[in-house]
Amino acid sequence: MQAITAQDGDAGAAGLTLTDLPYPHAAENDVIVRVHAAGFTRGELDWPATWTDRAGRDRTPSVPGHEVSGVVAQLGYGTTGLTVGQRVFGPTDWARNGSLAEYVAVEARNLAPLPADIDHTSAAALPISGLTAWQGLFDHARITTGQSILIHGAAGSVGSIAVQLAREAGAHVTGTGRAIDRNTVLALGAHAFLDLATDPWQQAEQVDVVFDVIGGDILDQSAALVRAGGTLVTIAAPPTVHPEQGRALFFVVEPDRARLADLAERLRDGRLDVRIGAVRPLSEAAIAFAPERRIAGRTIIRVAEE
Repeated sequence: MQAITAQDGDAGAAGLTLTDLPYPHAAENDVIVRVHAAGFTRGELDWPATWTDRAGRDRTPSVPGHEVSGVVAQLGYGTTGLTVGQRVFGPTDWARNGSLAEYVAVEARNLAPLPADIDHTSAAALPISGLTAWQGLFDHARITTGQSILIHGAAGSVGSIAVQLAREAGAHVTGTGRAIDRNTVLALGAHAFLDLATDPWQQAEQVDVVFDVIGGDILDQSAALVRAGGTLVTIAAPPTVHPEQGRALFFVVEPDRARLADLAERLRDGRLDVRIGAVRPLSEAAIAFAPERRIAGRTIIRVAEE
């Protein structure tokens, strides 16, 4: 099969090449997915798990990309709940070869059935971003109707979904970002927008929840915006500055088949929108990783036609 492989952790996007790899092995409780569309995170080339397996052993050449939508091609021993030929989508395993390939081996528990009326391109943009937004809002921050939330990076892949879910939950939503993001964030359902470059967002009214995807100084300064009993939740790095009378936590997204199915229903019903900026073939995946190629919305790699 053909796949995008990374050979050198120091080479960045320049070290990605389209190569031939053996068909993947289906371990116990695995499925092999014929990939139709794949999503990736540009920062994953900096993740230790991109270069080593769970035991810390080198696994180069490695295949990046950890969101997949496709069709089950094979079941591993003991796999239940899915069938050959079934349309599925979900996150792939962090410490194994990913989805920028014609086939990928995935733990069956990571995958959810994909309804026939959702296209693979949209589905590939949903697993990590959707689950991250949901888990940050509801599992960790425990946001409820009537609360207020500030979402940093509200036009990004995670932030844009968090805005929609928080608004649907009845929260008062303020999004932050660049000036160019204002109309997008408001159209997604935010009640207000703050420009991180020009607005004095650090002096905004305190909120029940701050959801951060940026980190650094923005994360540190956000602790003061959390009111008593509130929560600062981030996916960027463990917080070093905590709210005076609230919680601060960092989390890494976890697979959740049931929640993926719920997100797919929202997508199908029009209650959730994923922002896709470009669709490229597998042969151009390495180009899409380059920092200068950043665009508004997700870049999805189309591997096979429907």
